[in-house]
This record gives sequence, structure tokens and C-alpha cells, in this order.
Amino acid sequence: MRARLVIHYCDIKLEQRDILLKNKPLAMLQASPKGTVPVLVLPDGEVIDESRDIMLWALAQGADNHALLGNQQQQDAISKLLNQCDYDFKPYLDKYKYWVGHPESSQLDYRRSAEVFLQQLELVLEQQRFLLGDALTLAELGIFPFIRQFANVDIKWFEQSPYPCLRNWLNNLINSDAFTVIMQKYPLWTAPE
Repeated sequence: MRARLVIHYCDIKLEQRDILLKNKPLAMLQASPKGTVPVLVLPDGEVIDESRDIMLWALAQGADNHALLGNQQQQDAISKLLNQCDYDFKPYLDKYKYWVGHPESSQLDYRRSAEVFLQQLELVLEQQRFLLGDALTLAELGIFPFIRQFANVDIKWFEQSPYPCLRNWLNNLINSDAFTVIMQKYPLWTAPE
């Protein structure tokens, strides 16, 4: 989802293909044997199969995309936030969502561990509208889909949680035109075998 968001903001036109992960087309597996999404196949045959790499590829396609990256200081802050999201928060998010498969700890323990990142975001958003100030950046686009996943695990709890600024930030992004566009459903793609 975050790769789709950045591609949308960068106004890049691509052929979009939706698949069922439980029925992965052979062409997808040939392009990216690891079998995860997203997968971007470029006209020259190069394959990019990590969402963060696709986001960076999209940003590199045009000079107008610099606003999402900001200045050098903001770029460093974006990288730090994305690293925290990807390497600190997301592993706990996955265990929180699929806690039955991770019996080493309880779902509540996984949620509490993930909340460390939420607390950090809440403190920032108490002071400003976006994670790096007054403008949307790559930080929002790269982090918000995972916060949305976290919220949806137990939406009643999240709606009562001590994160009102984060909830407002999340709701604004969910209700944005960009999110509505990227959530459009496409017919399932089935490649010829």
C-alpha cells in the first residue's frame, strides 16, 4: 500500500495488477521468486520487490517529487522514522495481528511493545500536524499503512487509546483523496501460464 501511495503522489502511471496471494500467478513468481507483494517490473526487465525500494524509485523519477523528501535534515529524519517503523514497530505489529502463531508472548504484550512507536508518534503529533512539520512527507506515506493495520487489529481499543493526535493523523490520511484512489479495486490478474 505504501508503494502505491508514493507512486500516486509522484503521478507515475503504471499498469496495476491485483492478485490473490493464495493463488500467485507464475509470472509474478518468475519475476520475484520470494512471492511477496509489491513487485514492480520495469520496462527494461529490472524487478524491484521491496516496498521501500519502490517508494525510492518513484521519488527518483521526477524533480517535482522533492517536496516528499524535504531538505537533508528531513531526509535523515524520514530514514530514521522508516527504519524504526520497519525494524522496531512492524515485527511487533505482525505478532500482534497474528499472535496465535507467536505463543511466546500474549497479544497484549505484543501490543504494548508496538505502542512504544505509537507513543513516539503521538508526542510528535501533539506539536505539529505531520511527522516532520507542516507538510506531508515520505514519512507519512511509509508509516501510515502500518498504523492503519495496527488500529484495525482492535479498532475499539484503538479508538479509546491514549493516542488522540495519532488517531486524528490516521483518520485524515484514511479520508484523503489519495487513499481513496489507491484503494480502488482492480480485476484480479491471472497471467497466462
